[in-house]
Amino acid sequence: MIRFHKEGTTLLWGLTAAIALITGLIWVYFPAAIWFWAVVAIVVFILIAQFFRNPVRTIEVPDSNIVYAPADGRVCVIEETEETEYFKGKRLQVSIFMSPVNVHVNRNPVSGLVKYFKYHPGKYLVAWHPKSSTENERTTVVYSNGTTEILMRQIAGALAKRIKWYIKEGDRVEQGADMGFIKFGSRVDLYFPVGTKIEVSMDEHVKGNKTIVARL
Repeated sequence: MIRFHKEGTTLLWGLTAAIALITGLIWVYFPAAIWFWAVVAIVVFILIAQFFRNPVRTIEVPDSNIVYAPADGRVCVIEETEETEYFKGKRLQVSIFMSPVNVHVNRNPVSGLVKYFKYHPGKYLVAWHPKSSTENERTTVVYSNGTTEILMRQIAGALAKRIKWYIKEGDRVEQGADMGFIKFGSRVDLYFPVGTKIEVSMDEHVKGNKTIVARL
């Protein structure tokens, strides 16, 4: 059974209504084009609907020492870098690029306390641009599992101009639960203590709640 995320409900219903209206008009005024329009309408609906897929992926045994991928996509960065917003020091960064064909649900990579949260308005550079982590519209979330803090950043891309989040500073969250959604392509960054064991490799395709990114 296909399940759709709540962020797409209004858009998909509106799209259905628009398709129905246009179909009626074409049926009355341009009946010869009805089959061509039917194909176009189906393709457009499928292309937009697939953005809002929300597959059920349950983590049966949560583990505070395992970090699961918070999003579907391709690993585009694994490097040591300077994190200047919260840690203000060296961290190991892993970034996941979410293309338009990926599932766009974002999930909590660990269970624990949300120690820090901040929304940043900004630009809409392409998500793989090196400066997108610091200049694009984004959120910054710091999770503490009781012994280690990791930082996660939702980053809007050139098309994704609507970041949604469902958590706030001070919340206690469960590993694998939905924490947000980014519409139409984007990127998620994770920052770990230097020396963390990374379990993914460059260009690897990962799945939220399925792929282990790191072990703390």
